[in-house]
This record gives sequence, structure tokens and C-alpha cells, in this order.
Amino acid sequence: MARIYLDCNASTPVDHTVAAAMRPFLDEAYGNPSSGHWASSSASSALETARGQVAALLGCTPEEIVFTSGGSEANNLAIKGSYFALGRPGGHIVTSAIEHPAILAPCRFLQRLGAAVTYLPVDRTGRIDPDDVRRAIRPDTILISTMHANNEVGTIQPIAEIGEIAREHGIRFHTDAAQSVGKIPAKVDALGVDLLTIAGHKLYAPKGVGALYVRRGIELEPLIHGAGHERGRRAGTESALLAVGLGAAAVLAVDLEPMAHVRQLRDRLWHGLRESLGSGIVLNGHAEQRLPNTLNVGFVDRIGAEVLAALDSVAASTGSACHAGRVELSPVLAAMRIPENVGMGAVRFSLGRQTTAAEIEFAIGLTREAISMR
Repeated sequence: MARIYLDCNASTPVDHTVAAAMRPFLDEAYGNPSSGHWASSSASSALETARGQVAALLGCTPEEIVFTSGGSEANNLAIKGSYFALGRPGGHIVTSAIEHPAILAPCRFLQRLGAAVTYLPVDRTGRIDPDDVRRAIRPDTILISTMHANNEVGTIQPIAEIGEIAREHGIRFHTDAAQSVGKIPAKVDALGVDLLTIAGHKLYAPKGVGALYVRRGIELEPLIHGAGHERGRRAGTESALLAVGLGAAAVLAVDLEPMAHVRQLRDRLWHGLRESLGSGIVLNGHAEQRLPNTLNVGFVDRIGAEVLAALDSVAASTGSACHAGRVELSPVLAAMRIPENVGMGAVRFSLGRQTTAAEIEFAIGLTREAISMR
């Protein structure tokens, strides 16, 4: 067993069916989708087919899908686009303390322009209390943005409940679903969202493409001004190549049945590690309301980066970071109030549809050996 990839929350491999769908667009269909002549017709048709495939995945209309360069751009468009479109300097935004930097950084940017932002706390499992959302709403609140599932610990948020609160108050609601789409149901009407972010490279499409769902009637100020691409919401010539990749991945993501097997493998990994290490390992995140592929554990009284270094054939991520020679706790784990002796040893294993039982057994054995030697 040479190398094992357990870092699918960071990026997934491109599925072979996705690569096959994209390949013709490297050699053919090279026209500009907006040109309106014979060289553009196949690119334009493929672009709209892909838009429909993404819409089918989310349960919306194709016109409500805006292609972007990825999840970060989609999040920025949702946050900044809402703030500037609503035209209320000093407007109030509600988000959480455990959001991805692609949410937190735009919020901090808008704070410099006069926006007010409330960063909601989470409990020890990483869950937001919907009552905290309700209490945070003010007369000048213009947007609520909470992630569907956390990228580090996998905890799933009560999005539908928060959506009901947003509707009661007439506030637009955005969720970053980059980690959840293709792993758990993510239909926009069931979630009650007005805006939803997806990222291609989290669901077996290539990097460099994503999408933002924008409910009909929601106005956004574009981040990129220019010609009227994407119905005036995102200027720039569309890439049929990348859109086709995202569309093909969306078709695969509709089928969630494979995730039941992924969950079994994830649970086998946890139980195998727990049996070997006992009280020397702790689960970070919600025991049940968690992405089926995500296992974040804390190796007690150890440093996550050092554990990973000993697992040199396993690709995974750590929950601590080294800055200027000093190890710092992940902001997500800090917000969850995870003790330092647990959080500093955090490692995230995130499985994919391609993960095998043999790989999990090898990872368990390798981890057991690495920990026992230290």
C-alpha cells in the first residue's frame, strides 16, 4: 500500500467520467459561447446543459445558477454582492465564528467599510444554536450566512431551522455548501436558502470552477464588471470546458447512495483508532450530525503535524498550524473550546467515494504504529 489519499475535504480527485466529458473541449468546441455563430454553438449548448445539471442537483432552475471560478468567488459574490446591492451602508450581517476564510475575510473587509458583523458562537460539537441567530437579528440586518457543514470537523448545521428564522424576518440567507454538496442532501428549497455556494474540486470536478445559486428575484452587485455574462451577474467569457466538468460532477453527486459505504469506512477508521489508542484519541465534531466522510480526531498531548509526518504515506490534514516556529490551534477548534492538549493534536481524515476498506485498515495500522513509537 504505497499512498493513501484521505484529504478529500481539501480537494477530490477528478472523476474519470468528468475528465472524459471535458476532454473534447480541449480540442473542439473552442468558440466563445456568446459569439452566436457556428464555432460557438456547441460551446454555448454545453454551457447551458451543464447549468441545467447543476440546477438539477440543487433543485432549482438553470437561470438561478451563476458559474464562478470556485467556492471563494461564489462566497465573495454572495456576501459583498448582497451588501452593495442592498445599498445600506452600515448594514448588519450575521455569520458564525467557524466559517471558512472565504466568508470571514469578506465580512472583515465590509467591516472596514462600515458594516456591522455578528460572529455567532458554536457549542463543543461545532453546532450553531438557531436561537442565537434569532437573538442576533437587528432592524438593520441584511444577510445571514452560515455554512452547511464545517470543512474541518464535518459538523452539519441546522440550516433549515435558520432558514425559517431568516424568512420570518425577511432577511436573505446564504449557505456555503462547498463541503456538503454530493455528500448529504442539499436542495435549496428544503434548506430554505436564497444563496448557496458550491466548489467543483470538492465534488470530483476540476479546480477553478464553482457556482452560486441565486434565488429568483435576489439582486447582487457583481464583483466583476464588464459585459453581461451570466445574466449580468458575473462578467467574463465563460469556460465551457470547466462548466462541463462541474455539470458532469453534479450528475454524479445526485446519487448519494455511495456515501453510505463511505460512512461505514469512516466509522471503521474511528473504531479502529479508538480500539488501538483508547483515551489517547478524542473525536472532534458532532457524533451524529456530521458529514459521512469526515473524521477529525485529537491525538491527546501530541502535535498533529508531527503525527502526520509519521504517516508519510497518508495524505490528511492537521488542525493546528505552525507560524514562526509556534504551533497554534485551529480557529475552528478554538471556537469549539477544544482543550489545547486535544486540539493541538488534531488530524482530519476525509474519505472519498474512491476510498477502499483495505486503505482504511492500512491507515489504522500505520497510525497505531506511528503513535506507539512516539
